[in-house]
Order: sequence, then structure tokens, then C-alpha cells
Amino acid sequence: MADFSEILVQIGDFGRFQKKLVLLCSVSLIPFSFAVAGPIFLSQTPDHWCAVPEAKRLLNECVWTQAQLMEHTVPRSGGYFHRCERFEWNLSRRTCEDLDQPSFFDGTQVVPCNGDWEFDSTYSTIVSEFSLVCGMSWMAGLNQIMLVSGLVISAFITGYMSDRFGRKPCFIGFMVLLGVVGVGIMLSPWYPLLLMFSFLQGFLEKGAWTSCYILLVEFFTPDNRKYVAMMTSSFFVIGMVMLPGLAYLVSSWRTLQLILTLPWFLFIPYYWLVPESPCWLLAQRKNSEAIRIMANVAKQNGRNLPRNLKKVIHLQNRSETHRLSFLDLFKTPFIRRNTLILSYIWFSNGFVFHGLVLWLTVPEDHFFEFLVAAAVILPVGIIVYMLVDRVGRRYLLAGTSLVGSVLNFAAHFIFPDYTLVKKASKNIGNLAIAMMLETLFFANAELYPTRLRNLGLSVCSSAFEAAVMMSPLLLQWLKGIWHELPFCIYGLLTVVNCGLVTLLPETMGVVLPDTISEMEDQRRKTKHPTERSNSLI
Repeated sequence: MADFSEILVQIGDFGRFQKKLVLLCSVSLIPFSFAVAGPIFLSQTPDHWCAVPEAKRLLNECVWTQAQLMEHTVPRSGGYFHRCERFEWNLSRRTCEDLDQPSFFDGTQVVPCNGDWEFDSTYSTIVSEFSLVCGMSWMAGLNQIMLVSGLVISAFITGYMSDRFGRKPCFIGFMVLLGVVGVGIMLSPWYPLLLMFSFLQGFLEKGAWTSCYILLVEFFTPDNRKYVAMMTSSFFVIGMVMLPGLAYLVSSWRTLQLILTLPWFLFIPYYWLVPESPCWLLAQRKNSEAIRIMANVAKQNGRNLPRNLKKVIHLQNRSETHRLSFLDLFKTPFIRRNTLILSYIWFSNGFVFHGLVLWLTVPEDHFFEFLVAAAVILPVGIIVYMLVDRVGRRYLLAGTSLVGSVLNFAAHFIFPDYTLVKKASKNIGNLAIAMMLETLFFANAELYPTRLRNLGLSVCSSAFEAAVMMSPLLLQWLKGIWHELPFCIYGLLTVVNCGLVTLLPETMGVVLPDTISEMEDQRRKTKHPTERSNSLI
């Protein structure tokens, strides 16, 4: 609510309490990054070739290495072994002398694998355990699709739950359930069961993340909200930097999944360490609990509660009492416009960014390349912190979106001989896109009143996951029409994106409204709403 920022100023809007709270909640974003990016390593496809059971005896009889055995059982093409084909012959009646004859391969037919494969034993993955290769390779992508589907559907349910039942119970409850679901993934003996748990993981991850972020934002005044964005993004990227090292050191996907899951259970004590948002409590007319929490905030910050606090709260208890619904995001012209524009911006950036990632392909040394990509975006939080209140949300969104897209486009057209230039263009472009997404997440939360804040952020940002899910199919379809058509579409989406950003209201220094009516009143004000009132003293 607008007046709650004034209360925060009196009890301390950037004191010891806020710093401790933002540190506690930001630490929880490390396992969030594990849940989002973990499938990249858990579901990687290792080198594989057709298994020929009767050929295994030749390893002993002929004293061959695995490479020599493959030379006699797996065909080559362009210097590489075929992954889905083998020679057709019966080796049970062949001797080592037969196989060493130069004419042995003459007239040998090549046939598809018979449903059994050998995998590189360096790492075990979901793909190698469930043999999701060749004719079954399409199933390997289902794990990521189910995760993203959970993220999208969660937006329409968990956002409502957080606005209806509170930020704290959703944040902590979903985190603990993420631990249970992660163990379920690790123990899954069947791939369909694993897919079901992947869907639940995405569902819970989206709800916990947005609840955590909104809880933090509502403890800060406009001038200090950027600190929340810096801390949360920094810890999220720290988790991304840690992930390739863990994946490289742990060879079993089940062990890696357990390591990535166990941290969720460390947050059970947060039930006693993290308070509910007083802003949400006041919107729900739970005044006594809100005052108790504000008194604790004031005590930790070395402040005192305003003497007439109860009177102020009584006067502003006029919030809407109707039940929340998805339709509230379209209830008034102003909120409806914000919802449509924000959803488009999330969708277009998800589609463009993920499409460019797919186009530029994944290098073989994915551990190192992932580490470099994560390290490049490590300073995102600090950069956004320094710029967001100088440049403003709108111009920062438009500028980073344009720069990120242009540099990623340029990376595609740079000649392969200029490897360093190509990588620099791609990585700086990804840094700009990461800055844009961080700013968008930050601004999205400020463009809705308290009672709709979590639902609005969840629903609008779900368009990003929807775009990620659709991007591979749309990319192939557009390339089939004309090879360069995707880049034309990406450029058009980016231009429209930058134009629509300018239609959003600037929220720099604006207090967070509580109700839809307050937000509409705030929009009509011609005077900048950052002036502080002394009426609480």
C-alpha cells in the first residue's frame, strides 16, 4: 500500500533487519539455479554406439581394446563412428583370424541398432540409463519440456496461492516440497515417473521463486528495491557457476541429482527465521500480526514504531475484499495494458534468446563453456544495481534488449575463423539479455498492487517459459520456409519489444500501491509520488 512505504521509513527501510532478510532469501536461490539448469547436465547425451552382444567375447579372445572392437563392429563416416547403425553379420562363428582379413568388410551391409547401445562410461546420464537415443532421442527432450510446462502452469495457480494465502507459507512450503520431488527424480526407476516429477519440480520452483522475490520487495522502499534485485541475481548466478564443477566431478546422474536436491531441506528452519510480509498482512486486514512483525523490524533496526500507527492502519483498511482471480489482471484498462505488454515482452525475449542459443549450437566442452557463460553474467546484479535508478526501468529494458539481440545476431554472421570475436559477441549479448531479464523481473513486480503482485509476476513471466518451450519447433518451421527467416522474425520482435517498453509507466521511486483503485489513483497523479510525509511522527 502507498502508506506502507511511509511506515517502513519510520521503522527502518534499509537497516539490519532488511540486510539479514535479503541475505537469507538470496541464499535459497542457489538451489533454484540447480533446479533450472540441472537438466542440462543430467540429460546430456554421451557418446554411444550399437551394442553387439556376441562381439564381447572377442575382447578376450583377440586381446582387443574397446576401440579395436568398435572398428570391427561399428561403421564409420567422416572419421566418426555411427551412433545408430552397425555391421550386419554373425560374429559367433568368426575367429580373430577371419576378422583380420583385409577383405572381411567387403559387401558387409549396415543396419540399424537392434535396440541396445553401448555408452561412454565416463558419465551416466538420464539418456544413457533409459537409452533415449536414435529412434528414442525425441524422448530425451521431454524432461526439459515437462519442467518448462510445470513453470508455465504454475504461474496461474501458485501466484494466486501466494496472493491469497501469503508469501511465507508458499515460499517455504514449496521449497521443502522441491526437496521431496528432487528425491523422487533421483529414485525414479521409470522414465514416465521421472517426467511427472520434472513437471512438479517446475511447478513448485516457479511458485517458490516468485513468492520469495515478492516477499523481499515488500520489505523495501522504492529507493532500495534495486538492492533486492542485485542480491537475488548474484546468488542465482553463483549457483550457475557452481553447477558445472559439481557435474564434472560427479559421474552418476543419480548422485548428482541427490547433491542438487539436499540443499532444499536446509531451509526448513526458515519457518522460524523469515517473517510474513506486513504489507500483505495489512492488505488482508491481519493488523495485529502485521504490527507484531513491524515492531520486530523496528527493534532490529534501532527504531521505534510510530505512535499513531494503529490509527493510520485503521484509516487505510479499505482494500478490496473480493476473491482474487486471473481476470483481475484485466479488470481495469491500466492493469490490462500492463499485463498484455509485459506478457509480450517476456514472450518475445524468451523466443529470441532461446532461439539464438539453439542456432549457435552447444560446443563439445559443455562444462567449460557453461562455466564461462555463467561467469560472464555474474556481474549482472551489480550492473543493474548501478543503472536501474539512474537510467530508469523503461530505458534500461529497451536498451539491453536491443543490444543483446544485435550482438547475438552479429555472432551468427561472424566468420568461424574469428572464434574469439564470435564468442565475445555472444557472451556480451547474453550479458545484456540477462540484464534485461533481471530488470524486467524487477519492474514487473512494481507494476501491480499488493493483492495482485505475485499473480501478475507469475502469469506475465510464464510467457517466457512458454516461448522457450515453443522456440525449437518454431525455429525449425521458420528455417524450413527460408533459412534466414528466423533472424527477420527475431529482429521484428525486438523492435516491437523496444517500442512497447516505452508505453509502460516508469516505476523508479514510485511507492507500491495496495489495491487496484490505489494504483489507478496513483496513475492519475501528476505530481511525482516520492515525497515523504511526516504524518506518522
